[in-house]
Amino acid sequence: MAHTYPPLNVTVVTPRLTLAGASDDLLERLVPLVRAGIADTEPWPFDDPMSFYADSPQREWRWLRGIWAGRGRVTADAWRLYFVVLVDGQPVGMQDLTGRDFARFGTVSSFSWLAPAHRGRGLGRQMRAAILHLAFAGLGAREAGSDAFADNHASNRVSQALGYERNGTDWDTRRGEPALIQRWRLTRQVWQRHRRDDITLAGVEQCLPVLGLGRPG
Repeated sequence: MAHTYPPLNVTVVTPRLTLAGASDDLLERLVPLVRAGIADTEPWPFDDPMSFYADSPQREWRWLRGIWAGRGRVTADAWRLYFVVLVDGQPVGMQDLTGRDFARFGTVSSFSWLAPAHRGRGLGRQMRAAILHLAFAGLGAREAGSDAFADNHASNRVSQALGYERNGTDWDTRRGEPALIQRWRLTRQVWQRHRRDDITLAGVEQCLPVLGLGRPG
């Protein structure tokens, strides 16, 4: 179904999965996964504040409210695109893309989560490759950043495998406790050397005016 709001019509398709604009229908299909628990074992993967650390049903309510609020605060200066990850038509997680002063700097960052039952199958790397293709090929990004707690080995391995370079460290809290953050940086030049030819985009051109962008060069 075509949506009135263009970001909900954006899709990114790889051989293994699809990133689909996070419509309310798709979010509702993710609720059972969120209710079952995304972050329930140490080391805790997310920084504070994080709805996934709340008890159900506050967990689901806060998660939905956060996405609804983010969708309603899209400007040329700051935006976040939310995607549901579909594998064989079934929702298994989310992959987001965030831009701040994107028209000026061309930089983006990403955030993702995957239901525990679907981890360890290479989907995290495929999700990140898909969102990078949207950023660089679809939106004309110059640079992508990522960060993860130093002991989040799965996320850090994905960044390293996709060509990101280490970009220093920082500190943040998770569940109120300080922990070391590893930062990563991927330039357009490095992405170009490894870009894939099996990822397709749809609905991007119609989305550009919502983000305050013209067509990428």
